[in-house]
Amino acid sequence: MNNDQSVTLFIQCLVDTHYPEVAEAMVGVLRRLGISLTCPGDQTCCGQPAFNSGYRRQARNAAQHFIEIFEDAAIIICPSGSCVNMVRHHYAELLQNDIKWLERARHLAQRTYEFSEYLVDVLGVDDLGARFDGRVTYHDSCHLLRGIGVRQQPRTLLQHVSGLDFVEMQDSDYCCGFGGTFSVKYPEISDAMVTDKVKNIMETKADAVVGCDMGCLMNIQGKLSRLGSPIKVMHLAQILAY
Repeated sequence: MNNDQSVTLFIQCLVDTHYPEVAEAMVGVLRRLGISLTCPGDQTCCGQPAFNSGYRRQARNAAQHFIEIFEDAAIIICPSGSCVNMVRHHYAELLQNDIKWLERARHLAQRTYEFSEYLVDVLGVDDLGARFDGRVTYHDSCHLLRGIGVRQQPRTLLQHVSGLDFVEMQDSDYCCGFGGTFSVKYPEISDAMVTDKVKNIMETKADAVVGCDMGCLMNIQGKLSRLGSPIKVMHLAQILAY
């Protein structure tokens, strides 16, 4: 497929530091579509962990750096709904008292997309020619679903993967208990929540659970591993790259 679009990649911190294979899979999918890619080397955290923990000054500094790095990009793509939610909704909140920065933040927000959202809503793609032989279930991450309203897009892409048997888990939209610093501050509550999530995953008899946020998937993967479960945990990009 030939495409004359050019996009700039915003790589979530967890992907950059712990799951680079997710970024590589996303790059592979976008290149398959003929899209020109740029990835700024001086990008840093979007500021979400600081923002969620109440460190507004540090979050504001991160937001301003992000804007300076990305504001010339035509389209920004990120493999994380939570990071896109931060840029799209909370930068304006952080910068509301500075009209110049606020306008820059608003313009940037309009061009920032989560990976599956970009594929389906912007490019109009639903079938990437991928193949995955096995049963798959899907976890709706909170910020992706409630923050930016992405629900059907990942499912549409999964349902067009050859050989893939898609099955919904019970309460797919219930929080997994990660919540960034929430899981550190309230480990017992977090563990109870991920226990329920993993129970629902295992009841589907899926070979893999797929999501669009590596924070959630890392949390789910940890619980599955501690239970000795063979269920794979995969980002959507990894399925589509097959």
